[in-house]
Amino acid sequence: MIKRIAGGIAAVLVLGLVGFQFTATSRHFLPSGTGIVAKQLCSLTWVSGLDTDYAREIYLDPLLGGAGPLISHSVNDERRSVSAGVFGLFWNRTATYREGLGCTLVHQPRTFDAQLTVPFAQEFDPFTLDTTHRDAHFDTDALTAAIEGAFDDPQADVRHTLGVAVFHQGRLVGEHYAPQASRETRFHGWSMTKSTMATLAGVLQHQGRIDIHETGAIPALRDARDDRRNITISHLLRMTGGLEMMEYNDGYDPNSQMLFTQTDMAAFAARARRLHQPGDHWQYMSGDTILASSAMQAQLGDDLVEQTLALRAELFEPLGIGNAVMEPDQSGTFQGSSYMYATAHDWARLALLYANNGQVGETRLLPEDWYDVVSRPTDGSDGAYGMGFWLPSDGDGLPADTIMLSGFQGQWGYVMPSEDLVVVRFGATVGVNSRSGRLAQAILAAKRTSDGTETAD
Repeated sequence: MIKRIAGGIAAVLVLGLVGFQFTATSRHFLPSGTGIVAKQLCSLTWVSGLDTDYAREIYLDPLLGGAGPLISHSVNDERRSVSAGVFGLFWNRTATYREGLGCTLVHQPRTFDAQLTVPFAQEFDPFTLDTTHRDAHFDTDALTAAIEGAFDDPQADVRHTLGVAVFHQGRLVGEHYAPQASRETRFHGWSMTKSTMATLAGVLQHQGRIDIHETGAIPALRDARDDRRNITISHLLRMTGGLEMMEYNDGYDPNSQMLFTQTDMAAFAARARRLHQPGDHWQYMSGDTILASSAMQAQLGDDLVEQTLALRAELFEPLGIGNAVMEPDQSGTFQGSSYMYATAHDWARLALLYANNGQVGETRLLPEDWYDVVSRPTDGSDGAYGMGFWLPSDGDGLPADTIMLSGFQGQWGYVMPSEDLVVVRFGATVGVNSRSGRLAQAILAAKRTSDGTETAD
């Protein structure tokens, strides 16, 4: 009798799983869900250096919701990989770490070179806290309260702020980290990476190696039979490519499929249906930045090793960024919309380039008008988006010349050139307001002018 009951239950489960294979949840959400678990846990463990279980608890389980208990993961320390699957059996995904390249979701193991590495020639070079400069330009108690106030009160909220750093006139004047992180932690910037790609575009434009307005410059679109061949790097960085690559981050959308189920993300984005003429319609889509990244990457060398070294030499190393990681997909394309990992100091170094009008010392890296380019509102964005950077609204309480790096789960970088101020905030914020805007406002309020009076709110 027991055997017959067990057999019946097994049969029902099998039939249920067979039927489940044809649902939208099985076709899209769970494959994306296992993909994000494998990829994120791999990167957060070996690139960021966070505890794996802690990373899953704060970054992933809140995103997965009720599907979380269905998705298990396993860590292979020897191979430095993470695998995830539903009940450990279905929709399995594996991400593998490679030194200097970070983690990559491996969809086709036979064509993946797990031994490829690009070791760093430089190490992380931290700033020294300049207390003299801080005390001369800030109400120190107010600044400290603003920074520490960005971190969780466990009884009140769960923002999971992990790191905050503040720079004035290029000097570190304040920083604080959660117990699980430090100034050495490489934080996942998510879509802050788009600002990196806009900056790379400026570097290459200044060198005369690209023209962001040139048509026919996107390799994945050159053979298209419609006018998508006329999409430019500028269109893509401004999110006006016109392709159907909607981004809702719900596990069902094309962006989730691209990030977590595709071997070649640029090819996937290039196949998307064209909805609008290039430049006619603004809609925020990571697929646009992936296509722009692939075009710029082609200017950096003939293979992934050359391209990674060139990215460091042309952009990161002149800024003093020693060990930032730009992860590629399995095809070798930089995942320039979402997958850069760097310390808070190094993310700030990228922002400081804009606070210094595109120069590092006496060396110009960006065209003289590049700040105007990235901060010019894109038509159709209601003034909210420039080129790779977000822009403040009148009610944000920030200087009018502010530009913002912004990423999923509450990653923020504020560049305020008129105040010589840069603020970066990192965390794993899901379902609650990170209140990063209030952080920036409070730091701005704590800043003193040269005569010792506080800046007005």
